Amino acid sequence: MPDTPAPSNRHAAVVYNPIKVDLPKLEGIVESAEAEAGWDSTVWLATTEEDAGQGMTKQALAGGAAVVLAAGGDGTVRAVAETLRDSGVPIALVPSGTGNLLARNLSLTLTNDEESIRVAFGSGVRTIDLGIAEIVREDDTEEQHVFLVMAGLGLDAKMIAKTSSKLKKAVGWLAYVDAGVRALPELKPVHLRYSLDGAGERTASVHTIMVGNCGMLPGGILLMPDAVPDDGILDIAVLQPSGPFGWLKVWNKVAWENGVLRKSALGRSIIDLTADVKDVLYFRGKDLRLTVETPQEVQLDGDEFGLAKSVHTWADAGALAVKVPAESSSS
Repeated sequence: MPDTPAPSNRHAAVVYNPIKVDLPKLEGIVESAEAEAGWDSTVWLATTEEDAGQGMTKQALAGGAAVVLAAGGDGTVRAVAETLRDSGVPIALVPSGTGNLLARNLSLTLTNDEESIRVAFGSGVRTIDLGIAEIVREDDTEEQHVFLVMAGLGLDAKMIAKTSSKLKKAVGWLAYVDAGVRALPELKPVHLRYSLDGAGERTASVHTIMVGNCGMLPGGILLMPDAVPDDGILDIAVLQPSGPFGWLKVWNKVAWENGVLRKSALGRSIIDLTADVKDVLYFRGKDLRLTVETPQEVQLDGDEFGLAKSVHTWADAGALAVKVPAESSSS
């Protein structure tokens, strides 16, 4: 019989969404992994309708957890990461939602719970940036939140606000297509003022502006091909389709050029020979300030965050440690 590892005086905490996880199954996998690693018993903390995970993560930190596993959708991951910001305690992802955006962008497993838990109790850690969004409401109140993948203002936020939770549960990310169709009647340009990295303020009319720490969306759509989660830079995509075929040009740029051609040397050479699509513009920077003419919907990592009259986003470089397979660790 193999020797039982000596207790390490370390323990994990799991912050989980009880609606989205198979708790008995997950408990069994974690119990085996903690025993194999020689860790103390794991602490289990369920999210609620009132608390998406911030309060539970504070409890985990106060209790001395060495790692916090986020088991749920993108909202749970974002809430846990928000509280772990600059703490040095790593987050481990146990994808259980529709988008699983951060796991996709870090090439982590989306469906294998055993692999996710093995990584959580392993030694691999990658340090990434967090996007920070400071939102000013119509009544001048201010809120500050993090995003791990993408923040958006305009049509994409309208689309998310109109997404049916029942349909999302039934068909996954394809529910956003239905929401997009229902958002089209409200398709009007957003008039705004912006300042990038402290430069002088400029004006623009756009349909959507998205700020990304990572660039990939569900369905393998590579919206921001140059986005890197640990470079201290935010990538910005502006969609401003013009004319009756504007949205076709946007789709061609995002799905064909970014998703297909960029994957090969020949494809990249074709892109170099192709005229730039003015319907999709890209910028990069550390700090972006937006002020809109009329309040607009805002989304963070696929969750609606209400109306804002201004949004200030910036990169908090190296603010979050994430558990990854040891072979891909950055530390």
